[in-house]
Amino acid sequence: MSLEVREAVDEDSEGIIALIDSCYREYPPNILDVDLEEPELRAPASRYPAFWVIEDEVGQIVGCIALQVREPQQRIELKKCYVHKSQRGAGLGRDLVQQVEDWARAQGCPEVELWTDTRFKLAHRVYTALGYEPSGRTRDLHDLSQTTEFHFLKNLG
Repeated sequence: MSLEVREAVDEDSEGIIALIDSCYREYPPNILDVDLEEPELRAPASRYPAFWVIEDEVGQIVGCIALQVREPQQRIELKKCYVHKSQRGAGLGRDLVQQVEDWARAQGCPEVELWTDTRFKLAHRVYTALGYEPSGRTRDLHDLSQTTEFHFLKNLG
């Protein structure tokens, strides 16, 4: 059975939080404290210009992705890309990233950027395979998870 990407609604919040929490737990010491660090997840469709999810056949959210618009650079930032461990390798990540790229092209944005936790090595391979290039930049988030992130860019031209 094929799983399809659909636009998220705020009522998807609980399922999105459960998905992201399950992904964080794979990479200790990552901690998801929604109320302290990511309150936007309580109303994801209202807090992002675009947010998509993928549900399995029983209605569990098994994938998600969002975006933000970075005005000065006319660039789209890919955000919240997560795929449940049980669904990895089936192309869901590629499908989700395609949603962001299609949205960016429709808005006339020439680039998509993303920041990804240095611990998410599989994600780095996926982004590279999809044409994203490491910029060499890093940033420390000073969060509960002690996150350092790598920066990636893709020119959509």
